[in-house]
Amino acid sequence: MSDHTASKIPVAVLGATGTVGQKFVRLLADHPWFEIAVVAASPASAGRRYGDVVRWREAVEIPPRIADLTLEESHPPLPGRIVFSALDAEVAGPIEQAFAAAGAYVVTNTRTHRMDADVPLLIPEANAEHMALVDRQQRERGWTGAILANPNCSTAALVLALAPLHQAYGIERLFVSTMQATSGAGYPGVASLDILGNVVPHIGGEEEKIERESRKILGTIGHDGVTPADFRVSAHTNRVAVIDGHLETVSVGFRRAVSPDEAMETLRGFTGSPCVAGLPSSPHPPVEVDTRPDRPQPRLDLDRGRGMAVTVGRVRPCPILDLRMVILGHNTIRGAAGQAVQIAELLVAERRVERP
Repeated sequence: MSDHTASKIPVAVLGATGTVGQKFVRLLADHPWFEIAVVAASPASAGRRYGDVVRWREAVEIPPRIADLTLEESHPPLPGRIVFSALDAEVAGPIEQAFAAAGAYVVTNTRTHRMDADVPLLIPEANAEHMALVDRQQRERGWTGAILANPNCSTAALVLALAPLHQAYGIERLFVSTMQATSGAGYPGVASLDILGNVVPHIGGEEEKIERESRKILGTIGHDGVTPADFRVSAHTNRVAVIDGHLETVSVGFRRAVSPDEAMETLRGFTGSPCVAGLPSSPHPPVEVDTRPDRPQPRLDLDRGRGMAVTVGRVRPCPILDLRMVILGHNTIRGAAGQAVQIAELLVAERRVERP
């Protein structure tokens, strides 16, 4: 191990062969703070070379050092105080709990623990203060580690864009209709005969996730945990023939009247806390406003902020609520692996995990 590698924090990736697991591998390959020490998958793949098992879907070559790693089974102990979980939700629960009980900080992309009362559901720019739930979780469960959850991919883009508006004006009612990319369904995802030339107006459980998770993330934290934000949400979710990028059309009602110019100025001035703004994965700015009449578009705007920025466009009055707008976010970076890496960086910045 080189001195450069020895200065980094070793981490593990669970579910490393899947779509989100591969994104973790790509984002962590040259990370300034983290070094992949272990890749893990199902027992059927354990003991084999990662590069021989994974069907690599990223646009860059698989990092040779990681390709040569031997896949481990997804159970503790594994090297690394931080564990990134891209496991299937059907199996994630007991595995993630076992790692947390063994002393690992598990940053999970799965839905399993998102709504647990003692698990922080984090978008660092929006609700970094919810990290305090880790202390309650460790105290009540007797763990030396913890589970921290990343929200659903459509929720992540939506709430990052709405957080500064909610802080400034108070959301009362929210209507959102999503146009979600096929990569959100994993690989091989949606059958080509179902999606080509078509729109599928149903994504199982997605509407409920948006409605519950957005209120938890924008809620207030106190001695009894998180009190969900007091607004009503109506969500419609649709799968469309786009590879990456969730586009969402949104109408919002606030506690007071807000003009489009006020809202755009609030969005442009949003940075999150100085601690979060200084993290390696944090984009500057986290929310970009585009005033062109036909933007944002997935093909043109998806990679802003290295995939971590959310783009808001078409901010205009709404004849039913107050404002309407279009929001675009990268579903596998801001909505999955990238934000999970950012959450892990926040653990380090708050000195919950020490650097070597």
